[in-house]
Amino acid sequence: MIGNPAYPTYQVFLAVGIAALVTGLVMPLFIRLMRYEGIGQQIRVDGPQGHLVKQGTPTMGGVVILVGVLASCALVAEWTPSLVLAVVATLVTGSLGLLDDIESVAHGRSLGLTPSQKMAGLIIISVTFCLVAVNVCGVSPEVRFPGGFVIDLGVLETRVPLGTSGEQVLVPWLYLVFVFLLMAGLSNAVNLTDGLDGLAGGCTMVVMLAMAMVAFSYDELDLAIFAGAIAGACVGFLWHNCYPASIFMGDTGSLALGAAFAALAVLTKTEVTSLIMGGLFICEALSVMIQVASFRLTGRRVFLMAPIHHHFEKMGWKENKVVVRFWIVSAAFAALGFALFFQLG
Repeated sequence: MIGNPAYPTYQVFLAVGIAALVTGLVMPLFIRLMRYEGIGQQIRVDGPQGHLVKQGTPTMGGVVILVGVLASCALVAEWTPSLVLAVVATLVTGSLGLLDDIESVAHGRSLGLTPSQKMAGLIIISVTFCLVAVNVCGVSPEVRFPGGFVIDLGVLETRVPLGTSGEQVLVPWLYLVFVFLLMAGLSNAVNLTDGLDGLAGGCTMVVMLAMAMVAFSYDELDLAIFAGAIAGACVGFLWHNCYPASIFMGDTGSLALGAAFAALAVLTKTEVTSLIMGGLFICEALSVMIQVASFRLTGRRVFLMAPIHHHFEKMGWKENKVVVRFWIVSAAFAALGFALFFQLG
């Protein structure tokens, strides 16, 4: 372990720096590999016409983001059960995204795995994560709101025998559903946000810095280092993903980052507060839901195009303007959630 445990804030900042350095230095090699193999992003033909020039840009940069996070945690953090669970959940969800990216590249289209295949994978991941969090990490099956209000989702729970050893696994059914909705929702929300150069990476960086402060305030140094490592990896990625992007993170990165966000929310018991911090992601997801519902019910579209960042592009905003302004909105949401966490928690 690098760093003196007597200075925990130093360790968190060190995790940010190491992850940024590793990701930033490894990414050019990965970009060359993707170009050599001819692996590039497939662009939606019905999207903004200015995006068609991005066709063939190397993708799957999320692989290097995960490498940077792993390297940083391995060098700085102590591998507690909570950290192991958060890292594994992130890697497994990233692997699901990698399958989606490979499927997309193999078939030469912007769609990869079917929605049912993605959903099945997310169900398995979220249920397994929840059971381990409750039974191994001691996470309580309850949801805490700012102000101290708590909803107990453990009212419907059973204990299932584990083989013949006499051990039992606690299965909190309502909390399982809640964790699935949280993990699947945030993973898809970050995925929907990943539509402009630097957008998802920059917003995730901001949110993860806030989550690192939340975890640190709970004396969860391992999780604070994990969140810091993700923020740092996003910094290293943004060096190559800023407009015009040399590489995209792909579903490998976006699904993994969303899962990491959800894992941190559950393990720090800040599920509701985290949704406020990640309000930009929620707005992106809601814009798609509103657009689809409106078109099916009335035949009309609310937005010029969904997700909402494309709506502003259609209004004439340049891509860089949309990205920077969305970073500002994301920072405002993160600050609001952080303030509520301390003032009302």
